[in-house]
Amino acid sequence: MTPIETARRILERAIADRKFPAAYVDVGSSAGPLWSEAFGTLTFDNDSPRTSGATLFDLASLTKPLATATIFMELTRTGRVGLDDPVSRFFADWRSVDRERVTIGDLLEHASGLAARLVDAPPSGRREFEHEIGRMRLESAPRDKAIYSDLGFILLGFLAADVSGAPLPDLFDRVVIPLDAGTRFNLPPELRPLAAPTRPLAEDARRGRTLQGEVHDNYAAALGGAAGHAGLFGSARDVGVFARTMLRAARGAADNPPPFRPETVERFTRRSRVPGSTRALGWDTMLPTSSCGTQMSAAAFGHVGFTGTSLWIDPVRDRYFVLLTNRACGGGSLDDMRAVRRSFHDALAPL
Repeated sequence: MTPIETARRILERAIADRKFPAAYVDVGSSAGPLWSEAFGTLTFDNDSPRTSGATLFDLASLTKPLATATIFMELTRTGRVGLDDPVSRFFADWRSVDRERVTIGDLLEHASGLAARLVDAPPSGRREFEHEIGRMRLESAPRDKAIYSDLGFILLGFLAADVSGAPLPDLFDRVVIPLDAGTRFNLPPELRPLAAPTRPLAEDARRGRTLQGEVHDNYAAALGGAAGHAGLFGSARDVGVFARTMLRAARGAADNPPPFRPETVERFTRRSRVPGSTRALGWDTMLPTSSCGTQMSAAAFGHVGFTGTSLWIDPVRDRYFVLLTNRACGGGSLDDMRAVRRSFHDALAPL
């Protein structure tokens, strides 16, 4: 059995076991795709449409590397901000002795000490978010350890918009549209029927209805659908275009458009020096116990999304792996999804 046949059976079994209803794969090299295929249907309903190449997925936390980290690649390249700039320079509410040394780079590496989420329900807008995040107690001293934090990336989204004078979706379009990747924030009404549906969590005020083309994350929804931690939608092809651009840069291609230059990509995908951290600047890095499986090289970098999405890039092997699903549509648990991802990536190791 070939690696693709083995990986195909893993996804077919996961759908049969109701881990997710829909999936789309795009796997390839810096030269182009090697395997693209749709699986399942948009929901578990018997009359649900088949997944296709046009299916758009809520990318969830893939927004962090694809959008926010990419925007900061450009902002640092052009000198608009520096990774060592203190966060207190940009936010009036970011004031206390323990916060003064937190930098933009710390937020990107999940090393600021911020908690993952707020204790209470999400505020109703930017000003309230900024105030709550700025005033909450830090979970640890800055750079003592990595704490995966949506809140830090929400701040980064605000900061990017402020220093650029443009909304986050506009900034993203400026950087990524030249790649011919169709990922986007805030799907227009005519594209929403193409989206793989999700179901809100129990704590979400939208619970009880299906979300199709609306962002699953309730914090992003409270911020109008676009935030630094979540909000992007895209097809597997779209994410594949982005992945190949990053892969070429990671392998030294000098002809990529800015900010996708080898030196910038190397800096943003370099593992943090924070003790015990696998994080880079907006990205995660290879750990044999993580979702990337056991066979990727030490140079691999990637990320996952709560809704069931993932992207891993291995420059040593010249491979990228896009797996998009809508686990958050009545599918399996996060542990179920992690097991599927690990099996999927290990099956494709010989490819």
